[in-house]
Amino acid sequence: MSAAGFVLAINIFVAGLFTAAFGTVAWRNRSAIGARWLAIAYSIGMANAALEFILPTMQDPALLNLTVFTVALSAFLVSVIGLARHYGTPVLWNALALLAIASVGLNAALMDQASSASFWRAMAYQLPYFAAHVLGALTVWRSHRRQPLDLTLLVFLLVSGLQFVAKPFLALSMGDPGTADYLHSLYGAYSQTLTAFLLIATGVLMLLIIVRDEMAAITLRSETDKLSGLWNRRGFENHTERALVLARKASLPSALVVADLDHFKHINDTLGHAWGDTVITAFARLLTDNAEPRMVVARQGGEEFAVLLPGANLATARLYAEGVRVAFSGIGPQLGISALSASFGVVQLLPHDDLSDTLRRADQALYEAKKSGRNRVIVADPMLVTSNPEQLTGS
Repeated sequence: MSAAGFVLAINIFVAGLFTAAFGTVAWRNRSAIGARWLAIAYSIGMANAALEFILPTMQDPALLNLTVFTVALSAFLVSVIGLARHYGTPVLWNALALLAIASVGLNAALMDQASSASFWRAMAYQLPYFAAHVLGALTVWRSHRRQPLDLTLLVFLLVSGLQFVAKPFLALSMGDPGTADYLHSLYGAYSQTLTAFLLIATGVLMLLIIVRDEMAAITLRSETDKLSGLWNRRGFENHTERALVLARKASLPSALVVADLDHFKHINDTLGHAWGDTVITAFARLLTDNAEPRMVVARQGGEEFAVLLPGANLATARLYAEGVRVAFSGIGPQLGISALSASFGVVQLLPHDDLSDTLRRADQALYEAKKSGRNRVIVADPMLVTSNPEQLTGS
């Protein structure tokens, strides 16, 4: 077997590995639509490489050469669709269709030329591959994802595209190997080796990106309360820790608001759990609508909620809680419930507070709000640290 043929065989094997890898990701997670398309793209790439083995054996390879081109271009275009599906950007259907039709049509028109290995014939053959990679890079860029892996993939897509433009020049400098001599030529060895390197590099990058994003999605689901869409207790603890680190580095104060829906058990018992879910969802929406992006809003469980306000003092936190309290009291008629209310406890984080200490003091303030008649905001004395709710002062 020639060097080019050996590398071509490796390309088939590598494409098969990526087909299996992306297919496994898609099978394990039905929402990984991008991985499904990429598995299809690499399976088409396997077929293309297999056809290239047959190509040198044909006495009149023009038609098969066009087939090889069409199959290879299809693999690249399908991979662009896979990238768009994964990154959540619109698929450039019109551009993909125009590129496919124009490229196949042009190469069909040049199929019967006497010299199928001429420079311009080779350029017409390679330029569509370049264009497909540019569309792939454009898809990544339009996603506005600027993490290192995404930017590295973008660069490799452009480099991979440029090497197709360089191939006709290289073929010309190496004596224009014809189709029959391709697998036994130095140019063929170079071309297949470079293709193998870029195939592996881009494949690994796309696989890493998909696995990274799938892991992030799994983490997000594990930290999100399904009913309210807010962070759950675990998500609140994780995101609060990060927010507090940033606030303390900037020497900024932080405050915590805890809330509990008044008489929620009565709503569930008299109106049913469906109505209770509606009330939970409505209150969660008020918390987020009134919150700034930096705030961490969570449902701690049942009818209990917590909001961290990094960079905010007690006055700001109290205004936020009062705004939510008033708004919630006014939406009862909209939901078909005569009266709704919630109680709030507000505290400011002390310099050496951890989250559990702060939550305990906030719960004490909330207890005071409940004890004092509900539907109110109690602000704890920031200098008072006690486990006895009776010692709290509020307003």
